[in-house]
Amino acid sequence: MNYSHEVNEMCTVKKGPKHGPAAIPQEGKWTKAYEIKDINGFSHGVGWCAPQQGACKLTLNVKEGKIEEALVETIGCTGMTHSAAMAAEILPGKTILEALNTDLVCDAINVAMREIFLQIVYGRTQSAFSEGGLVVGASLEDLGKGLRSVTGTMFATGAKGVRYLEMAEGYVVEMGLDEDGEVIGYKFVKLGIMLENIFQKGMAPDEALKKAIGTYGRFAEAKKVINPRKE
Repeated sequence: MNYSHEVNEMCTVKKGPKHGPAAIPQEGKWTKAYEIKDINGFSHGVGWCAPQQGACKLTLNVKEGKIEEALVETIGCTGMTHSAAMAAEILPGKTILEALNTDLVCDAINVAMREIFLQIVYGRTQSAFSEGGLVVGASLEDLGKGLRSVTGTMFATGAKGVRYLEMAEGYVVEMGLDEDGEVIGYKFVKLGIMLENIFQKGMAPDEALKKAIGTYGRFAEAKKVINPRKE
């Protein structure tokens, strides 16, 4: 350690009590984190790239400073899905500090890593007050049926109004309008369920599709039904 001439000329003033770090809530208890291995938590971070072309939701489950589970969800940028595949391989097994200083390929994923890091090291996680934390695999509960990310896609213009394209339930195939032309419901296909029926249960595609169709709202009372992608 090298000191400047000015510092070397100074007298020593004794330091007072060592207070240590403030306690943070982690997995149902208050802990003082001195080292990386003291960090535990389950939470989410959302990031975006420089032109804000795409966004990433990153979910991590950290146990004793090490990432044991990672879920990477992306939207808006097709290239980011491939970056997410690489990030999902990179993250597990790294400490939370290693992960913060790792190039996760895509700006949006890197920003998500920064945001979740702040939550985890400051004790602002989803599992802060969950005794024992959340089990590895808990992130899968955030996914929809068939383990597909829940997405919403809506399009609207002043000239033609709104179009529901994808809702939490699934892919919207029809919108129901009342006598005034206002939306009162929609018909959707639960893609995760349909694909599960085909590939996991061996169901014929036509039957699988029928079993995956549902409606929401007062769709049965619609005076007019439109295809939101064509009409």
